Amino acid sequence: METFSTQNKGYHAETTVVTYCRNKKDCDDRSKLKILLSFGQHGRELITTELALRILSILSEEEFLSSAYPLNLNNTLDRLVIKVVPMENVNGRKLVEAGDLCERRNGRGVDLNRNWSVDWGKKEKDYDPYEENPGSAPFSEPETQIMRKICASFEPHVWVNVHSGMEALFMPYDHKNTTPEGLPSQRMRLMLEKLNRFQLNDRCLVGSGGGSVGYLAHGTATDYMYDIARVPMSFTFEIYGDSTASSKDCFKMFNPTDITTFNRVLNDWSAAFFTLFSLGGVQIEELHPNATGSGFEKWVSIDDYLNGYLMERKSRYGKKMEVLELGMQEIRTYFRLFLLSSVLLMFMFCSRISKSGRQIVSAMSL
Repeated sequence: METFSTQNKGYHAETTVVTYCRNKKDCDDRSKLKILLSFGQHGRELITTELALRILSILSEEEFLSSAYPLNLNNTLDRLVIKVVPMENVNGRKLVEAGDLCERRNGRGVDLNRNWSVDWGKKEKDYDPYEENPGSAPFSEPETQIMRKICASFEPHVWVNVHSGMEALFMPYDHKNTTPEGLPSQRMRLMLEKLNRFQLNDRCLVGSGGGSVGYLAHGTATDYMYDIARVPMSFTFEIYGDSTASSKDCFKMFNPTDITTFNRVLNDWSAAFFTLFSLGGVQIEELHPNATGSGFEKWVSIDDYLNGYLMERKSRYGKKMEVLELGMQEIRTYFRLFLLSSVLLMFMFCSRISKSGRQIVSAMSL
């Protein structure tokens, strides 16, 4: 268990991360499937953190999955390294526990799932400034900065952002009404459909967040993970919702209020996650044969380098090579600027000589 903290303009946040690996000596083994899970991004969605704790309890063998669970759990867990963020938005959760049961934002009023850089700041016609405040800039919030650094150093193959408000299994994209093209997208959807059918009794919506939820969301974590961090399998899971609840009763809308439903949600979704752990490895190997080996490359935007990505990252290639490559890019840029400047100066110089020559000739003719 590790705790990360940072601050911005006097606002402080910290996040606890739990890393699971069956054999500590193998945690850096590049053949392992790396999974990053985030819960509690919105303060009012308390049930998500309860699910995180249930998953950790099963991983630590304090509790066990149902005997009907069809997969060989030991073989599955031997192949994984899992990082779990049980409560991403600690400050927002404190506001909820203090009585503001509808609060989804962080401690200074920013929606952490609108603070990422992909399509940041765009406002739809139904934009609610209270609910969806994206912050002053991408990654303006300490909580989002911490999550980006965790992703950059861990380099996961699977990402799941867990929410409540409905029951759904979403894949990219949130900011547009489409899914990515090609075989990877098809495989992601197929895996979600299997989870829905075999673990969740076909209760969930399956598809892109932007195409299924009824509105577009800009600046979300999952779109960033897929488009910028290049996480091959990036998902948003919505694990519970009460459509009969009043819009003023946020606790009931986002969280089960009786013990039977509470246990059903945790049992069903913990089984779904362990099925995901098993299926994820198979899908990654089929899509990218070298994904968990030495040949899997991740491309990183220059914006991430300039925002501190380089110094926080434990790269598969080593920091020295990254520094060298970045330096060469800068040298090539300055060399091009030097050549362009030289050409412009020569052009200006030749133009002046030409004008002077014409003036002398004119004077002589007079």
